[in-house]
Amino acid sequence: MDHKELIIQATIELINEKGGQMDSITVREICKKANVGLGLVNYHFGSKDKLIELCVERIVSGIIDNFQTIRENTEKLNPFEKLTYLGDMTFTFLFEHYAVSQISVLSDMRMPKENDNTHRTYLAYLPLMSACRPDWDEETLKRKTFYLITVMQQAFLRHKVIMQLYGIDLTVPEERKAFHKAVLHDILEV
Repeated sequence: MDHKELIIQATIELINEKGGQMDSITVREICKKANVGLGLVNYHFGSKDKLIELCVERIVSGIIDNFQTIRENTEKLNPFEKLTYLGDMTFTFLFEHYAVSQISVLSDMRMPKENDNTHRTYLAYLPLMSACRPDWDEETLKRKTFYLITVMQQAFLRHKVIMQLYGIDLTVPEERKAFHKAVLHDILEV
């Protein structure tokens, strides 16, 4: 494994060990864990923040890759139940890995890329949305799927505002599930 990959793997391990508290991770700690010189973080990544952003993207990307497995594990559910299940799982991941998720969402918003985590999430939801509303034309389907992903991201980022405005505490799993189900009904018009 080359130095760059060693640094990435060490950083991901530290992110997981520290429960997503990125501020407590130091370059010195990363380099010690990777067994590389201090200057290599800046050489390969420019800064610790850019390295952490890349690592977060990889962590979230791995979760998104598991969406296919999740779809296979929910074969007996109807399309709406599958969509609800995937959304509940997505929201749970966002809140259980708050710091990692926040970096990922904000990074995608700040610098959208062709295959970023937001776009990959959108692509994972698209077939489920289509299965729920086979009567929609392609343009409507794409637009409504985009709405769903955007609402979920904003609800996550602005969960304190939602608590103030609506009295819904999205950090509580039952309230989060009820909110998500209501959003699905609103967007799917069912």
